[in-house]
Amino acid sequence: MRYNQLGRTGLFVSELCLGTMTFGEAGAGQWGQIAKVDQEAADRLVERSLAAGINFIDTANVYSFGESERILGQSLKNLGVRRQDVVIATKFHGQMGAGPNERGSSRGHIMDQVEQSLERLGTDHIDLYQVHGTDTVTPIDETLRALDDLVSRGLVRYVGVSNWQAWRIAKALGISERKDYARFETVQSYYSIAGRDLERDIVPMLTEEKLGLMVWSPLAGGLLSGKYGPGAPGNGEGRRASFNFPPVNEDKAWPIVAIMRDVARAHDATAASVALAWILTRPFVMSIIIGASRMDQLEQNLAAVDLRLTPEEIARLDEASALSPEYPGWMLERQAAGRVPAPFVPKK
Repeated sequence: MRYNQLGRTGLFVSELCLGTMTFGEAGAGQWGQIAKVDQEAADRLVERSLAAGINFIDTANVYSFGESERILGQSLKNLGVRRQDVVIATKFHGQMGAGPNERGSSRGHIMDQVEQSLERLGTDHIDLYQVHGTDTVTPIDETLRALDDLVSRGLVRYVGVSNWQAWRIAKALGISERKDYARFETVQSYYSIAGRDLERDIVPMLTEEKLGLMVWSPLAGGLLSGKYGPGAPGNGEGRRASFNFPPVNEDKAWPIVAIMRDVARAHDATAASVALAWILTRPFVMSIIIGASRMDQLEQNLAAVDLRLTPEEIARLDEASALSPEYPGWMLERQAAGRVPAPFVPKK
């Protein structure tokens, strides 16, 4: 397991991050289709992850309406994990009640939710507190001021953002710098070998601003697990069969999956491990969030850190999954040609 800086901070997190969206009891609604891990199973998954070197765990208040946070907090207690040995990340934004103010990124909602998350997690601070989505009503200044207050009070150590556009993140960074607020250090976004749209705008922005990228759904909701599409060995049952998210261009994905299967056979690995290993070759990725409902799924994900793809395999996967040209990208590339400085040669 390798460890990377959390953004530009001095905190280091594992390249794999345990996601806990599956923690909780199955029920109605979006999260009920995903959550199926009870306390005993969660304890085993957390214990195995920590033993493998993972020190980074991600959850959210909205996952099973708080049950994910509660189960995670209890797991750390049951396992006797020292607080300083784990980096806990959680999120706010989603609907947590019937009232009109029980969602979003307003100061009121943030202050209410951080207290409830701390209680459920059984801790006195959250290492990384993230905005889970875009609130088109609340001014960005209001959200950033509230988060800065949480950092000043010691309830939160660092702040991040998820599912925002590049321009909105850049605007927030400018406001934070101008007003001396705690700035976003991380961006949590969807990214996979079958969905590389992030590379158009967000990746150049986070590279320039030194933000850490946390990748969610690296297997595209299970689509890249190898059990779907032409040539799949099974019947395609699983989360993707009942919860078709995130959206993927399957006509483009299946040829990529076929190549992944070839690469997997060469390494005696799984297609899922290849999908994760490919993401780990991207220099802009800080950590990949892996989720599991069963131990065998977790083991496949953990195996990715030891899978070393050859340059030829990476090139083959890159070519098959490359983004189609899009304006202004193709124009920027054309105009940038010849602008790389030549080595300086002093005159004699």
